[in-house]
Amino acid sequence: MMFIVDANVLIEAKNRYYSFDIAPGFWYWLEKACSRDVVCSIEGIREELLQGKDELSDWARDHRDFFFPLDDRTAQVFPGLSGWARSQNLTDDALNAFAADAADFMLVAHASAHSCTVVTHEKTGNGSRKRVKIPDA
Repeated sequence: MMFIVDANVLIEAKNRYYSFDIAPGFWYWLEKACSRDVVCSIEGIREELLQGKDELSDWARDHRDFFFPLDDRTAQVFPGLSGWARSQNLTDDALNAFAADAADFMLVAHASAHSCTVVTHEKTGNGSRKRVKIPDA
């Protein structure tokens, strides 16, 4: 089983429990786990991380293989994911935000297309109509 990691997991790890100077082994483990198809992320998450100017953005820049690019299999999930979102009685703003947040949308699509388990710190929206939360998708 492959785990696919949201940006907030990597950011939280860097900021709290697994900073690069305290726990370099964690980051080494991520590299090795990726090479064994255990954990990965997607290019959209990498792009989010590259917006920063810190050790995590450097790590994302240096570990491109950790972040899968968009592929045909993932793109085939887009219509179904969009249809699911439209069926959830969400506000127009929530639907537009989900479609515009390419990283979250593609993270969920990649997980669906490749049978991955999403790892995120996001909490369920408990039926909120204002935003699509990753655990609800």
